Amino acid sequence: MKKITTALLCCFLATASIFAQKYVPSPENLKARQEFDEARFGMFIHWGASSVLGDGEWVMNNKNIKIKDYQRLQRAFNPVDFDAKTWVGIAKNAGMKYITLITRHHDGFSNFHTQYSDWGIANTPFKRDIVKEIADECHKQGIKICFYYSLLDWYRTDYPYETGKTGKGTGRTEKSNYASYLQFMKNQLTELLTKYGEVSTIWFDGHWDQLDNDHDKTLQSKIDWKYDEIYSLIHKLQPQCLIGNNHHLLPIDGEDFQMFERDLPGENKSGLSGQEIGKLPIETCETLNGSWGYNIKDNSYKTPKELVDYLVRAAGYGANFLLNVGPMPNGEIQPEFVERLTKVGDFMKIYGSTIYGTQGGFVRPQDWGAVTEKGNKVYLHLLKQKEDKWMIKIPVAFKTAKYFKSGTPVKFQKLDNNFVVFDINPAQRDELDTVIELEK
Repeated sequence: MKKITTALLCCFLATASIFAQKYVPSPENLKARQEFDEARFGMFIHWGASSVLGDGEWVMNNKNIKIKDYQRLQRAFNPVDFDAKTWVGIAKNAGMKYITLITRHHDGFSNFHTQYSDWGIANTPFKRDIVKEIADECHKQGIKICFYYSLLDWYRTDYPYETGKTGKGTGRTEKSNYASYLQFMKNQLTELLTKYGEVSTIWFDGHWDQLDNDHDKTLQSKIDWKYDEIYSLIHKLQPQCLIGNNHHLLPIDGEDFQMFERDLPGENKSGLSGQEIGKLPIETCETLNGSWGYNIKDNSYKTPKELVDYLVRAAGYGANFLLNVGPMPNGEIQPEFVERLTKVGDFMKIYGSTIYGTQGGFVRPQDWGAVTEKGNKVYLHLLKQKEDKWMIKIPVAFKTAKYFKSGTPVKFQKLDNNFVVFDINPAQRDELDTVIELEK
């Protein structure tokens, strides 16, 4: 009898496992995945009431600001110089194909008009619906709009802050109620997916708050987030809308793309990644200086060369690059950001076709650069190679080689075992990226 019971239990668990993996992406979703995987470059925008303090988007947590004090920012946030057309135009001019906008960050402040919270843009002196204005402008200018939405909250008392790692010093004493908080999130997500037109992705963040650390990938969350309910709601409201979750893990059932924070896929220099690379489209995000939200003291701006290197290497992994800006509290994207984005845009106007719609090449990105491929073309991106002769092993047959920018032929010699030596003409070098196009 015991053997039979054990057998039945194993059968039940196996069956349950099969039924648990029930998400089948719709045809619209699969098409959206392909479009997302071809985009390669997007703008991340961290902005909200926290920007007023000029100390990053984590200031409420980092300074242990009590809710009753932090609420005063609602009367101080008045971005009179905000102009959605300008913001979207900056992204488009930089060669970006989509914008991922903070709709609600960890401090709980809603950048959109919501009937489920008084803590948001509608009750500031500015009053206007920032999310609507940017979404409308994205639709006008042909840029995809994506919404970032925080799973954790330092403001609301129903969020399970007792078991969370962050937000301990904001003054909450009431017992949390995740069922209430879950319904609140569902209500807001419904608003975001019914009031702002087509939404390309929902970008979740905060899962890690309910883990003891970000290093042990076997840890289980201290709460059941009910992702099956959240994800099914999104896919029901907008089947094409892609779901990603910055949990620093392999994608789980119901997700449509995988993200990496401040790391190229497969690397773990920041300590936030380390997860395996799955089979879904992938994206990596990074800041333009050292901060996500506006930080008045942060002048560590990345150079155009550093940004192009990251973009090209991401493409070499077959990943999108989501580059962040943290606008000033008055509504301007600061000139240092615009200047660098403009230079990256100038690069993309010339070399965009070697990035957009490509796949990662036959070799992972190396110290010298990266390889991208599209159709019968292979693009060798020489980011750091300085010698006049350069040897590489190319496991695919090709007929011709030329400098992508000028079309001038590149001299080369094929050796044994698929090694090829290229003669690099110094006059053809590009300080940002010397690209050689091979035709198969």
